Amino acid sequence: MEFLGYFGGVFEPISLMLLLGGTIGGLILGATPGLSPTMAVALLIPFTFHLTPTQGLILLGAAYTSTVAGGAVSAILLKIPGAPANIATALDGNAMAKNNEGARALHLSFLSSGIGGVIGVLLLIFLTPVLAEWALKFGPSHLFWIAILGVTVIGSLDSKSFVKGLLSGCIGLWLSMIGYDEIQGTERFIFADALTGGIHIIPALIGLFAIPQVMEMLSKGRNKEKVEAIKVPKHAVMDSVREMTRSPRPLTIGTIVGSIVGLIPGVGGQIAGLVAYDQSRKFSPEKEKFGTGHPEGLIAAESANNAMVGPSLVPLLTLSIPGSPTAAVLLGGLLIHGIFPGSDIFEKHPEVVWTFINSMLIGQVLMVIFGIYTAAWAARIAKAPIPIMAAGVMVLAVFGSYSVQQSMGDVHIMLALGVGMFVLERFGFSAAPLVLGLILGPIAGDYFTNGSLIAAAQDGPWVYFFTGSLNIVLIGLVVASVAYSFWTNMLQGKQTQKQAVTMEGAE
Repeated sequence: MEFLGYFGGVFEPISLMLLLGGTIGGLILGATPGLSPTMAVALLIPFTFHLTPTQGLILLGAAYTSTVAGGAVSAILLKIPGAPANIATALDGNAMAKNNEGARALHLSFLSSGIGGVIGVLLLIFLTPVLAEWALKFGPSHLFWIAILGVTVIGSLDSKSFVKGLLSGCIGLWLSMIGYDEIQGTERFIFADALTGGIHIIPALIGLFAIPQVMEMLSKGRNKEKVEAIKVPKHAVMDSVREMTRSPRPLTIGTIVGSIVGLIPGVGGQIAGLVAYDQSRKFSPEKEKFGTGHPEGLIAAESANNAMVGPSLVPLLTLSIPGSPTAAVLLGGLLIHGIFPGSDIFEKHPEVVWTFINSMLIGQVLMVIFGIYTAAWAARIAKAPIPIMAAGVMVLAVFGSYSVQQSMGDVHIMLALGVGMFVLERFGFSAAPLVLGLILGPIAGDYFTNGSLIAAAQDGPWVYFFTGSLNIVLIGLVVASVAYSFWTNMLQGKQTQKQAVTMEGAE
């Protein structure tokens, strides 16, 4: 309970102002497509040079927390994930917005983010020594199997067709191989100069989700559908709270998955959100509603990507190993202020570390308050005329793609992928499994190569990749996930045939 003695530092006037500024600024940056939490924290590091280490970390921690949650705003209202961690949020969140439930979706999003985030920080406070020791056991072979476990999710992410989901995922895996092989130094599928550095995930994400949306808007011309006025009932927030208490399953699944994934170095919030979404769907009695605006999918994804934040700092603070790309930027912020993370950081700098962690706990509460307060206003974006909406989304898409590396090549890649995705959607393909393949491809490839090099120097690849209790558990999860996907797909096929026979008999 040592941390209780350091709450006073959070409520000092300057610290409190930085916490408020970081939370509000993070929500705005997170809602801007292309500005990921990693980029938001990196942009703020220069502003911490003239602050004390504690104040600087409070600002960075608040921005980290709220940008992850803020990314849900554009994912829900525009179907453009503010960051890769919000990919799964767009699947049901945008469908809810189209069903005139934008405000409800935002309320559920911020509430589930806040609950998941608070539990994640509490894990950071109480279980850091135990979790850090456990996280250290993960080597390249284990991380490779975790990536493969993510690949098995691909087929079930497309709610309409298992086969099309797998094909979309394969396209994503192929796209992830474009560029130079960093270990062997050879070219792979480079057909133009813009592809030399491979396909960056942010322009790809914007193109695959935003451009088809813009083309769909423009295809309707001026004959737009009548947009109903967005109504926010007087007790909408309490209704959302009651809705979450009536269905704790997706919140529990999302929080557990996010906490575990956050603890594993180098995995990140995008995998946490997608795996939580998939698991919530598998355990739900209403599987068929996922992808059509089902709140369970939204709650699972958002609770997972924010529950990941706290545990992702466990290996960073105790072992100097960042648990996520944003945590890696935070490591730079710590080093700039002369603080070297390690097992003795809580003994050498208790005031800095505990005040920082406490500020993240309070930051989660502030994020929920400000997020819900602005939800009613943000939801009115859906009322904008379609031509203005399309132009606005297009400007954000180009700005977000260019800002990643200041490269027009990224803008061209974004546009090409967007047009290609628009065509694929005409044939019933979905962007989500394609993006997951694009994300998991480099992770699986890098850890397989690293593992193979280690295996060559030890007992060979069979022993390295297929033996050991942790490897066996992960392989078992991979097999179970594949078997479950095939089983549910077969059941759905039989039900479809049964319904078709019944309808023919009725005719």
